[in-house]
Amino acid sequence: MKAILNVAAAALVAVGLLNAPEVHAGGKITIDDTKWISLGIGGRASFSTQEDAAPSGEDWSNDFNLDNARIYIAGQVHEFVKFELNTECVFCGNSNLEEFVVLDAIAKFEITPMLNIWAGRLLVPAERQEMNGPFYSPTYDAFKTPFHPSDFSVDFGSGGAGVYARDHGVNIWGAAGPEGALQYVFGIFGGLQSGANKNDNPLIAGRVAYNFLNVEQNPGYYTSGTYYGSAGDVLTVAGSFQYQKDGSGSTANPGDFLGISADVLFEKVVGDMGVFTFNGEYKYFDSDYDSAAFADADNFGMFDGDSMSLTALYLLPMKVGIGQFQPYARYTGIYANGSADRDEVEGGVNYIIDGHNARVSLFYQYGDIATKGLDYSPTASGNNISAVTLALQIQI
Repeated sequence: MKAILNVAAAALVAVGLLNAPEVHAGGKITIDDTKWISLGIGGRASFSTQEDAAPSGEDWSNDFNLDNARIYIAGQVHEFVKFELNTECVFCGNSNLEEFVVLDAIAKFEITPMLNIWAGRLLVPAERQEMNGPFYSPTYDAFKTPFHPSDFSVDFGSGGAGVYARDHGVNIWGAAGPEGALQYVFGIFGGLQSGANKNDNPLIAGRVAYNFLNVEQNPGYYTSGTYYGSAGDVLTVAGSFQYQKDGSGSTANPGDFLGISADVLFEKVVGDMGVFTFNGEYKYFDSDYDSAAFADADNFGMFDGDSMSLTALYLLPMKVGIGQFQPYARYTGIYANGSADRDEVEGGVNYIIDGHNARVSLFYQYGDIATKGLDYSPTASGNNISAVTLALQIQI
């Protein structure tokens, strides 16, 4: 009962925010026929209450979180030369790590639809969920399966492998076939620096997707987890990989890292009855280091094993107030080699006001992914717990 009352109180706060006066913070300035610059902002905040997570260890916790705070800047300086600069409040929920940083800093040489080059600090090719990012995912708490190196890491440079799925490197991307149905991106990055990687080996990554129905239209090689029916019927299947020699483990106990992923997006507009969306993902990680590395101070203890995530959503056609309801269900399973397995079930509802630009989410989770966390050691442990979250996303 206490958890329900807490969520209800937070809901009133969210409704108040939605009814607040509009603030127009986005725009595009055209300089001449080939030069322009645009500005946007994005924010995500949530209230969560979790079983046995209060300081007492027995009561439900009460946590208000700033999950993302971003400024988007993009522009074009020449017909074939563009740039992107985004900032983020990294680790907003952890005061020991929190800092406002450059998230993306990309020089873009966009030559033809078939061949483009992006360089700088940018997303490493991976499965759809990583390419969606938090703002274009179908669910709010999107990142549940094990992280690739650039997301598992918390720093660039020595001892790190990137932050928030970004790393320093170069991507080549493009599209071919009918209407650009075959989409690809391949890149080379710094990956894990120092530690196990004594020989400074680079990380290579790639992703190839094929659109069997309507072709998805996104900036560059980015993706979306749903289009709320605006793209019509979509069926896209993709595969991705990342590899770095000596990309995991410690100096004394190094291991090569290989990550292989497959994902599918199916979205069907059911006439005037709504929109059905399905996201599926499978990952195989081979981190290849000895378990003795967990006793080493510089261990980059990547996950080793398999994982999967399945999400089904249904956007109801009728408008209620200023938006539409989208109930959903999700299952995530993580099956580790040499560590404890973990899984989670989630059920919730999104209230879609303006697609990915304005959305409220309420969801319930049960499992042990949160309690075991990113500990993939042989001694990892954690109980199954319940959690309820109310979340708000806005961007322009």
